[in-house]
Amino acid sequence: MVNRKLTIGTRGSELALWQANFVKDKLAAIGIEAELKIIKTQGDIIQHLRLDKLEGKGFFTKELEEELLTSKIDLAVHSHKDLPTVNPPGLTIAAVSEREDPSEVIIIHKDCVDISKRLSLKHNATVGTSSNRRKAQLLSLRPDLEFDDLRGNLQTRIQKLRDEKYDAIVLAKAGIARIQMDLSDFHIEEIAPVEVIPAPAQGVLAIQIREADQELYTLLQQINDADVAETIAVERKVLNMFDAGCHAPLGCYCRKRDGKYEAWTSIAEDNEDFPDRVYIQSETTEGMADTIFAKYDKRRKLPASVFITRDLDENSYLARALRKHAIHIEDRSLIKIYPTINVLDSFILKRADWIFFNSKNAIEHFFNLKPLLLKKTKIAVLGRGSESTLRKFGRVADFSGDDLGISTDEIAQEFARLVDGQTVLIPRAKGSLQSIQKALTANTKVIDMPIYETVLDEKVDKSNAEVLIFTSPSNVEAYFNENLADPDQKIICIGYSTAKLIEEMGLKYTLPFSPDEMGLAEAVFGLEY
Repeated sequence: MVNRKLTIGTRGSELALWQANFVKDKLAAIGIEAELKIIKTQGDIIQHLRLDKLEGKGFFTKELEEELLTSKIDLAVHSHKDLPTVNPPGLTIAAVSEREDPSEVIIIHKDCVDISKRLSLKHNATVGTSSNRRKAQLLSLRPDLEFDDLRGNLQTRIQKLRDEKYDAIVLAKAGIARIQMDLSDFHIEEIAPVEVIPAPAQGVLAIQIREADQELYTLLQQINDADVAETIAVERKVLNMFDAGCHAPLGCYCRKRDGKYEAWTSIAEDNEDFPDRVYIQSETTEGMADTIFAKYDKRRKLPASVFITRDLDENSYLARALRKHAIHIEDRSLIKIYPTINVLDSFILKRADWIFFNSKNAIEHFFNLKPLLLKKTKIAVLGRGSESTLRKFGRVADFSGDDLGISTDEIAQEFARLVDGQTVLIPRAKGSLQSIQKALTANTKVIDMPIYETVLDEKVDKSNAEVLIFTSPSNVEAYFNENLADPDQKIICIGYSTAKLIEEMGLKYTLPFSPDEMGLAEAVFGLEY
């Protein structure tokens, strides 16, 4: 037992003090008394330089570490993402906290909101951020955005937005949640960490001590979150292997779910380069960072050509991801789609508490009928692809399976729990699998509405592309009515129902984490040859 009052070194911002007091309270809970010592760092003092000239070089940690090394404090509390991947000689990370939600938050001035666009930002909006990682990823989603440097503590940054120096700013959700900031005068858009990949160890606190202080190290294991330490070790090792500081356009996020480890990585050459993304899954964290590193080897073979059963806009996410690597795109839908109704019954629409869309086609055909929806009616979608289409009609989804990474059946079960006892309208394709309908409870009223049908092309030409991407079961049927896959052709499927059909043919395939263009780009870049 430590028989002295410990001194905790911390920066002086409201967030830093919250973090230090959080650790102080954790220590008190295990019978250790502590007091705070506020230490100014160069990062706090120097406000005129860009953040990428500071972060990753100890500008937010150096003075704290010097006080540790000279025994003026006993431990230092840091935002783990601010720390270099290698500790100074004589210091070590003794414990890490549980992980606050690592999502990013876009805080938008209410005059600059446009919900018809991705991220709800108006065209050509000016976004405040000093993070090259955020800029590269946000530009990949919205190439029209402009960016300005943003410095200062959280309160200073928010005030700059209130003063209309930016249309929006990007912050880590963790910091906002910790000090419970009132942001009610802004529009808030939360971005899941599987969409905009956070900085390694974002949302985690690090407790740093002298390496020689073994007694304190042992005591701190009582407040160490071993599970978090295991996952962020993957993220931090990736950062270390690329020899990248916190200013680099590198994001890495690892989590454990259903007994397996998943990791997403986004790396760009600079803050205007289109980032390459990788998703991997593993039974263990061992070797995950090495696998990720190998995926970015510039000598690694990528496919020369990709065939996709959908017309692809040349400015779409997937098209830009493939074009970056000079991958030839052959895009053609193998089906034709026809509406089956030309008018919607307003009485039916009034009865619906929820409308569930499981495809972009269902959304487009439904809204082309000019529905008169009540304000109380909520909308659910299967994933990000459908959500983007929904935005074009001025609506934002109230439920989305986009970052769940689970099968359609599991998403259906989640939705069924949410809407138990309510009335759900399901516009769909004639002859679809009706996975959602089957999952809904007996208490839930279902209004089943086939609004379009798909007709297979009678004559489909074979593709010689190295990769075949199938976007629906109907396109699979149309293609394999006429053709066979060559043994060396790789197959990627959007969605579980499409994959199931390929599996029944005895063919191997890759299933992206998310059934959208970002998931497809990850899958193509991650293919093994």
